[in-house]
Amino acid sequence: MKRQSAKFVVNGKPSEIMLASHMTLLEVLRDQMGLTGTKYGCGTGSCGACTVLVEGKPVLSCLTLAVTVQDKNILTIEGLAEGNTLHPIQKAFVDHGAIQCGFCTPGMILSTKALLDENPNPTRQEVKEALAGNLCRCTGYVKIIDAVLAAAKEIAKGRQIT
Repeated sequence: MKRQSAKFVVNGKPSEIMLASHMTLLEVLRDQMGLTGTKYGCGTGSCGACTVLVEGKPVLSCLTLAVTVQDKNILTIEGLAEGNTLHPIQKAFVDHGAIQCGFCTPGMILSTKALLDENPNPTRQEVKEALAGNLCRCTGYVKIIDAVLAAAKEIAKGRQIT
């Protein structure tokens, strides 16, 4: 199996790895880079557990060939917090009990970040639509949606200060 060198910027850090052309972004992140926060759920793009942000947009890493995102900025759940300080979205998920088992949480949080970066004041319906590709088998989504709306308010407060 022939491997090629590929460059990525993952969580703000440039990296270069050897990969086979058939490898998914999920395989590269988890198996080669040790970033296991991105979850393998269904492998068919149906659950959203593998969601990461590529150039700020949510991408299903289980369906994305790694070679197609070379030289792009990739954000995983590991890159969201600043040191030991949780991002306001992460904090809102904790504070609102929106985590449950935690398996879907990384994908939910990154989909939320993409939403709030594009639409800082979403309606409840807009949150539902933005998270439609992320499945949670533990909750009825109420706490998750409440957490997203709380994070939006918290982030808006921070924007007013700076």
